[in-house]
Amino acid sequence: MNRDESIRYAKKYLEDILSFFGLNTDVTAGSDDEVIELSVPSTHLNGFLIGQRGDTLRSLQFLVSTTLRNKQAELHRVNIDIAGYKKQRAERLAKRAEEWVQQVLETGEAYSVQPMNAADRRVVHQVITEHPQLETSSEGEGRDRHVVIRKKTTED
Repeated sequence: MNRDESIRYAKKYLEDILSFFGLNTDVTAGSDDEVIELSVPSTHLNGFLIGQRGDTLRSLQFLVSTTLRNKQAELHRVNIDIAGYKKQRAERLAKRAEEWVQQVLETGEAYSVQPMNAADRRVVHQVITEHPQLETSSEGEGRDRHVVIRKKTTED
């Protein structure tokens, strides 16, 4: 399955899942680098489709991605956003990361962020790259994986 077929298949597959829940909507589909981007407009089922802390949304992504992988699609990484949820979440997280930056700069002590998923950790890492005096690392395993923000050590 080539790139365009992968995108069309992912779009149709997600629309079919949504129709199972009685939601007949047009999913916007495209690709960014090696990721299929699927966007679902705002509906009365937003909370249900997103789930607690985005759990249902991640499950939908997993279903679509696994199906594409099983079909040996050229593109099989999938990012689904429902009513702009992920964008808003990333903006809120970036704002919190700036607060953590200030805390580390003021105290000089490393700050361990609560465990978070890979996408959220990526947002924090990106924010910290804008502060050359700081560095980050991801530590822990599985659901306990978290970001640690610290001042860079200078070598004399």
